Amino acid sequence: MLKKGNISKQGNIFKKGDVFLVAFILLLALAGILLPEAFSGGANIRKVAVIRQGNKIIKEVDLDEIKGPERLEISGDYRVVILIEKGRIRFEESNCPDKVCVKTGWLEKPGDTAVCLPGRFMIKIEGKKDEVDGVTY
Repeated sequence: MLKKGNISKQGNIFKKGDVFLVAFILLLALAGILLPEAFSGGANIRKVAVIRQGNKIIKEVDLDEIKGPERLEISGDYRVVILIEKGRIRFEESNCPDKVCVKTGWLEKPGDTAVCLPGRFMIKIEGKKDEVDGVTY
C-alpha cells in the first residue's frame, strides 16, 4: 500500500529551462537554413556549364544567355546528346550501358554535376561573378 506522502505529483513533463533550450535549438536550425540564402548574393552570379571529355574542355555554355533549346551531340567511345535550355542543362541520350548520366536529370545550380563514366563525359555548372571584386591602382 502507498502512503499519501509518497505519491509524487506528476505535472508538466517539460521544465522552464527545457522549453528555452528547445526554442533556442529551433532558432539556430532556422537561422542555418535562412541566413545562407539571404547572404549568398546569387543575383550577380552567372551560371556557366562546362562540358568535358576526359581532361579536355569541349564547350563552355553561359546558361543565362541561351535563347532556345539546343542539342549538342558528342561522340567518342560512347555517343551522348546534351540538351541545353535557358538556365539548365542535362544529358538527354547516351548509348553507355548504365545510363546514370541520363537519369541524373537537369542541372540548374552552380556546383551541380553529371558524369558519364564509361564515356568520360562530365557536365558541371560553375558560378562566375559578373562584377569586379576590387580595383588596384
